[in-house]
Amino acid sequence: MSQKIYCIAMFKAKEGKEAQLFSVLQALEANSHREDGCIQYTVTRQIESSFAEGKSFPLVFNEIWKDKVAFEAHCQRKEIVDFFETHCVAETGLVKDYNVCVYSDQPEGYDAPQY
Repeated sequence: MSQKIYCIAMFKAKEGKEAQLFSVLQALEANSHREDGCIQYTVTRQIESSFAEGKSFPLVFNEIWKDKVAFEAHCQRKEIVDFFETHCVAETGLVKDYNVCVYSDQPEGYDAPQY
């Protein structure tokens, strides 16, 4: 088991803005890769496959961080805060909808005291 944090950050672009949003998200990769604790930070786009027909937003960051501290430091970086304010919150932004979730590979209660 590890202390790693796995983040899935999904984005749905406003109509006709998917390619532009993908480029903006790709631009976030370089600096994020240089952060302490960044193991993986890759933006991907959904493709068609008869073996994977689930529903998702079309653009997804697949992130792995050393631990929760590293993930939360990333989230507070000016470049990341500015992205969310400019493209997710502002009416003029490229993002129609988004969903960011974090996960652990530890079972629930793994660090609970043993009595």
